[in-house]
Amino acid sequence: MFHPRYTWQALLAIWLGFFGWYTSFDGPLTTEEISTILDQAKAKGFPAEGIAKMRRFLESDSGDDFVMVNLIEMNDPPKPMAGVPADATAQELMKRYMQHMWPELLVRASHPVLAGLTTAPALDLWGIEGAEHWTSVGMMRYRSRRDLLDIAKNPDFRGPHEFKVAALNKTIAVPVDPWLQAGDPRFILGLLLIILGQANSLRWLKRSMG
Repeated sequence: MFHPRYTWQALLAIWLGFFGWYTSFDGPLTTEEISTILDQAKAKGFPAEGIAKMRRFLESDSGDDFVMVNLIEMNDPPKPMAGVPADATAQELMKRYMQHMWPELLVRASHPVLAGLTTAPALDLWGIEGAEHWTSVGMMRYRSRRDLLDIAKNPDFRGPHEFKVAALNKTIAVPVDPWLQAGDPRFILGLLLIILGQANSLRWLKRSMG
C-alpha cells in the first residue's frame, strides 16, 4: 500500500507510456513519402494494377491505426521448399513465417484482434467465383501504415515470406479504416489502473481512519 498521490502518479505514468507506444502520432503519409514508395515499387517491377491499389491504400492514410482483414485457404500439401521436410504441413510453414512476423508486429504495437477457423463454406457469395472455401479468417491491427511498410521493407522479411507463399493456396487481404473495437487496450488498461488506484486509496483511507 502506497500514498494515493504517488500511486496515482505512477499509474498515470504507466498509462501514458502505454498510450504513447500503442498510438501513432506521426500523422498521414506525406505526398513525398507516397511518391518514394511508389517509385521503389515500380523499380522492383510491380504491375501497374498493383501500383494503383497501393496508391489508393497509401493516399487514404489517416495516420491512425487500421485493420487488415484476411481470408486464407491453406495449401495442403504445401509446395516443396529447400530445407523444409517433405512432410511439412502448410500450418507448419505458416508458423515459420510468423516466427519472424511476431517480433516485428509486437514491437510496433500491432497484433491480432480476431482469428478463427472457418466451419463451413461461404454462406453468401455474390459476383465472385472460387471463393466458397476458406481455411481461416483473421484480423490484424496495425498501429499505422508506416508500421506495415517498415515490416514489408525489412530485408529479413524476404526469406520468411517464401514460407507464406508456399503455405497458401489463396488469400484475400482487405484494409479497413476507420474501425472500432469495444476492447481497445488503451481503454481496458485505463479501467484496470483506475480500479487499482481506487483500491489503494480505499485501503489507505481505511488505515488512516483506523
